[in-house]
Amino acid sequence: MKFRTEVEIPEFKKKLSYRQQSLMVGSCFAENIGVYLRERGLPVIVNPFGILYNPFSIANCLEMLMIQKKFTADDLFCSNGLYNSFSHHSRFSGTGVDAVLEQMNFGASEASGYLKNGSHLFITFGTAWVFQYKQSGKVVSNCHKLPATNFNHNRLSVDQITDIWIPLIEQIKSLNPEIRLIFTVSPIRHLKDGAHANQISKSTLLLAIETLITFFGNELISYFPSYEIQLDELRDYRFYARDMAHPGEMALEYIREKFVKAILDSEAQVIINEFEKLIQALNHKPFNFNEPAYITFVQTQIGRIEQLQTKYPFIDFHPMLKKFDEKTTS
Repeated sequence: MKFRTEVEIPEFKKKLSYRQQSLMVGSCFAENIGVYLRERGLPVIVNPFGILYNPFSIANCLEMLMIQKKFTADDLFCSNGLYNSFSHHSRFSGTGVDAVLEQMNFGASEASGYLKNGSHLFITFGTAWVFQYKQSGKVVSNCHKLPATNFNHNRLSVDQITDIWIPLIEQIKSLNPEIRLIFTVSPIRHLKDGAHANQISKSTLLLAIETLITFFGNELISYFPSYEIQLDELRDYRFYARDMAHPGEMALEYIREKFVKAILDSEAQVIINEFEKLIQALNHKPFNFNEPAYITFVQTQIGRIEQLQTKYPFIDFHPMLKKFDEKTTS
């Protein structure tokens, strides 16, 4: 007997490897998956403009990366003592113009290289609802706590999304003919718009992605069903966080596991398991950090890392090595 619906994961012909770079952009679900992979040594850049939710803002980010946009003070505005950008998440905001611009331009420059040379671009749409700044008429990535009266709140249509994304994908394909795009729809529910409006929004995103796949073919574009896994396989509130909108830790772990098995190549599957062992060892907390047995344990892990570095010279193990080194000096 089956007590749940198992969502079929498509076969991804081009797998993700430790030997090639990739870029992840979109909602906080993309952030969660991307940070998880990056902490396990994969050469992934995650949200160079910060968390982005709607298709227009994500498209704007990618367009700027393609032209290698350099941000200047003209791209910022000051509110409540902070300098902000309507193209960036608030984590880029700050009290000093130079520091804000340095952070924005460093992230954009690095991500531009990954987009041009990377093997995969992962895109997670969160919502079809957008905030349009009345003064400029442009869709913003973040309202930065400005008064709601400064914005129009609209829902994008399927045609509005595909009209901007079809030429954008053509440009990306021209820039990097070898890249593959993998779309997802975030399982996070945007309940501030209302339950029904959230469902219409998610449906709009799904239809837009399906239109793009039909237009370009599944050799270039694929879809990973994170939204469907959350709603069908994990249709129980115990798989949600306390806000009943975000997936809970068990759900995120389950979807990440599905993602890793589907998208990583066979070599990467082996390597990521090695990282998992190291992370588990790193999180081990003894009663006494200075006891000889624990120091020996840490030195053993450092030896393992050095062996892995020799075996996989194309991976940067130094961040992990540094964390264990700190254990012996703390």
